[in-house]
This record gives sequence, C-alpha cells and structure tokens, in this order.
Amino acid sequence: MTEACVGVGSNLGDREAYLEAGLKGLAELATVVARSSVYETAPIGGPPQDPYLNMVAVIETDLEPAALLEALRAIEDRNGRERGAPAEPRTLDLDLLLYGETSIDEPGLRVPHPRMLARRFVVEPLLEARPKARLPDGREVADYIEVVAHQEVRRYPGSA
Repeated sequence: MTEACVGVGSNLGDREAYLEAGLKGLAELATVVARSSVYETAPIGGPPQDPYLNMVAVIETDLEPAALLEALRAIEDRNGRERGAPAEPRTLDLDLLLYGETSIDEPGLRVPHPRMLARRFVVEPLLEARPKARLPDGREVADYIEVVAHQEVRRYPGSA
C-alpha cells in the first residue's frame, strides 16, 4: 500500500455535495486515512467564477500512480466534470498531490503536483491532514506555509 495525498475542490453547483461525492469516490477505490477541514478560497486565474471549497484527503492505495490518476478522473467525470481550458469552474477537481516518496514527471502526470507549494489552499489543508508531510526530496511541506501565508483562505463553517 502506498500513501497518497489528493486535493479535492469544487466551485460549481452544490459544492459541499461534490466534495462529499469526491470523498465517497476515493473511499470506493482506496482507504481514506485522514482528511482536512474544508477551506473556502477565491479562484486563481481563469474567467470570473465563484469561490472554491477545497480540502485534502490522505489515502492508502494499491493503485500505481497512472492508474490512480485515471481513477481520480473517472470520479470527476461521474460528477459532471467538464474538461475545458485550465482554471475554468468545475463541479469536482481531484488533484494527485503526493504519491508516497515518488517523484514523477511524465506527460499528463507530475508528482508532486507542480503548483501545490504555491497555493495556500493546498498547503494548509495538507498540513492539517498530514502535519509531517514531506516532498520526495525530503523537504518538509511545512517549510512552505510562510511562502503562501499572504494568500487568503478561510475555514468553511461547519467543517471539521
């Protein structure tokens, strides 16, 4: 089994329901061992759009990285995800952030996620779910919280 960290986000429709659907989909293909609170954030880039709800789930999986990414996309598709231009609104967004201690740089699959350390809405919930998270090169994710501290995020009401 390999531990993987998955970013879960939504900014279309019933955002809370889409996050729950994403978690349910993850639980159907892996063991969810931890999850963060839900955070609300403004979108980054793209056309004008509503705020996102974001969280991180930590899973244990038997799937290899490419198969896991394919399964994540299938969960998104089942939940109405339309694939248009980057940074467009979406019903459900599942990003493979970390996969064990593995670095991957292949067409269509980069782990660690290439923009995760520049986004507080990823770093903060990741550290909540996995406080000792490390990058494959051994650097601690906690070292990056100060880099993104200026970005506004807020814990979503009722989130645990």
